[in-house]
Amino acid sequence: MRKHQQLRVWQEAMDLVVAIYSMNSTFPSAERFGLASQMQRAAVSVPSNIAEGAARGSKPDFLRFLHIARGSLSELETQCQIAQRLGYTADISALEIAINSVFSQLGGLIKDLKASL
Repeated sequence: MRKHQQLRVWQEAMDLVVAIYSMNSTFPSAERFGLASQMQRAAVSVPSNIAEGAARGSKPDFLRFLHIARGSLSELETQCQIAQRLGYTADISALEIAINSVFSQLGGLIKDLKASL
């Protein structure tokens, strides 16, 4: 098992990807290449950047990729709110909880890495 796969934040980000794909399957077909696609790319970006940063081998690189992951997560949060406002989904509370959890864990990991530089 690679280092990033042992991180709870990566595991939860992977779960979030699955939840986003599941939610997007209920969107109107006209959104397949619009908002749904953007949401999926943003969601996939979060665990992908965690993994890439962990594999880089240096703390500064890992930090940079964690910040990118956090940016993608904020993008995803906004897109979830847009989907709700457009009426594509009724309740995003579970997604918001998951996003907040991943955001918090990323913040903690960033703080720990910065302290150890």
